Amino acid sequence: MIDIKNITKSFGDRQVLAGIDGSFKPGDTSLIIGGSGTGKSVLLKCMIGLIKPDSGQVLYDGRDFLTSDLDAQKAIRREMGVLFQGSALFDSKTVLENVRFPLDMLTDQSESEKVDRAQECLRRVGLEKAGDRMPSEISGGMKKRVGIARAIVLNPKYLFCDEPNSGLDPLTSIKIDQLISEITDEYQITTVVITHDMNSMMEIGEQIMFLYEGHKLWQGNSSTLTHSNVKELNEFINANKLIREMEK
Repeated sequence: MIDIKNITKSFGDRQVLAGIDGSFKPGDTSLIIGGSGTGKSVLLKCMIGLIKPDSGQVLYDGRDFLTSDLDAQKAIRREMGVLFQGSALFDSKTVLENVRFPLDMLTDQSESEKVDRAQECLRRVGLEKAGDRMPSEISGGMKKRVGIARAIVLNPKYLFCDEPNSGLDPLTSIKIDQLISEITDEYQITTVVITHDMNSMMEIGEQIMFLYEGHKLWQGNSSTLTHSNVKELNEFINANKLIREMEK
């Protein structure tokens, strides 16, 4: 369980987040949605410690991440897995080496244990035969799957995905959504996804938070998403539908 309470953040005189509250439950795929510049990526970075909010709390199973000492923060970070927007793979490392990188950095496992765990995660995302390939030799969708494998290699309790469908075709996007949802349910991870993808909202949005100009204007699930009386949310949904139609 992740709880965020009254998260605020400003850059200079521009307020980016204005008192954001929310809860994210284990086993649920929770989405944070909104247009560009609404604060959703800043909120994610506050949650994982890349940006320090001006005020508020980020609680991981009751542990206040922001006020914890460095050792406690490191312990919480070891329970996180992160899929970055651009996959963030090391070009000079093979697929297998990319996946095992967190094990090299954060564990004292033996060489064989790390290889076995990395291969296990590659099997889980359907890339068991790609371990010896370089990132330049695989497709964008495969890179996303490698990123997911790396994000789960430490058996995280919390999984964060920043625009996992960015740059992917609709069919590959659906497969990535399904994979994230399956892994979340299978391992009962608390998963938070930043997205503006309409298919993601309708198919895997078990909990959805809508941000607009730094404010949380709506929270619900995919079944209630299109029935809100929030003008800004309806405009956001209709714009996404139009974009999807133009892409067909």
